[in-house]
Amino acid sequence: MLDSLSINKRAAILSIVMLVVGLLIWEAAIPAQKAAGELTEYERLTGGGAQKAGVPPPSQVIAKAWAELSNPFYDAGPNDKRIGIQIGYSIYRVLTGYFLAALVAIPLGFLIGMSQVAYKAFNPFIQVLRPISPLAWMPLALFIIQDSEASAIFVIFVCSIWPMLLNTAFGVAGVRKDWVNVARTHELSPLKTAFTVILPAAAPTIVTGMRISIGIAWLVIVAAEMLVGGTGIGYYVWNEWNNLDLTSVIFSILMIGVVGMLLDSAFGVLQRAVAYAE
Repeated sequence: MLDSLSINKRAAILSIVMLVVGLLIWEAAIPAQKAAGELTEYERLTGGGAQKAGVPPPSQVIAKAWAELSNPFYDAGPNDKRIGIQIGYSIYRVLTGYFLAALVAIPLGFLIGMSQVAYKAFNPFIQVLRPISPLAWMPLALFIIQDSEASAIFVIFVCSIWPMLLNTAFGVAGVRKDWVNVARTHELSPLKTAFTVILPAAAPTIVTGMRISIGIAWLVIVAAEMLVGGTGIGYYVWNEWNNLDLTSVIFSILMIGVVGMLLDSAFGVLQRAVAYAE
């Protein structure tokens, strides 16, 4: 019967089976709390029956997810915002820093890819700045900008710029020379050549860099918000950890993964849209 199904359907069934088995093992591995009537006299005297912080079973995480997602935009003040609002703050910071990086990286990548002089001039700076951890810029950003929101956006800008810049330069430099020569034969201006020949040819590589950048940006924002605090999914995780609410911590970790998957899937659709066969 399974042989008649497509590969995608078989893979989906296998994924569901692995998920169910993993959840059952997780549920069974968590020791149950003793009821009050099951405690010995010594345990009652020493508080042995008190609830202890520990890894919650998946049933508790599912119940927490249902409670949070039933009203995700609940807001009762600075320290009582639910997951939808926190993710909204994080996405706003990520997209702001990301698109600012794109405005710089893609034109600069075009310049570097089309000019050997520009490549040799910019390359030393790129090689020095690219390995620096984005979070290493946070103290300097906080000191200079003196605003936690803008500092977090700056960190996203820094971590997003390099994959887009390098992929754009690589894609532009890798455009087939005969296509560019045809444009010159038709006496197209350099600007028109860039938009009508080079950009469509380099688009798959550029979008690949953009896809890598959005993934890195979403990774970094969680750590950045743990440092700056206030709002965002990173702050939410850290705040729940300080409250020793591991159920909320696990739920928020899963939500980080879901949002990251959706962002990557969106750029996957864009990547397929600009792909072409030579």
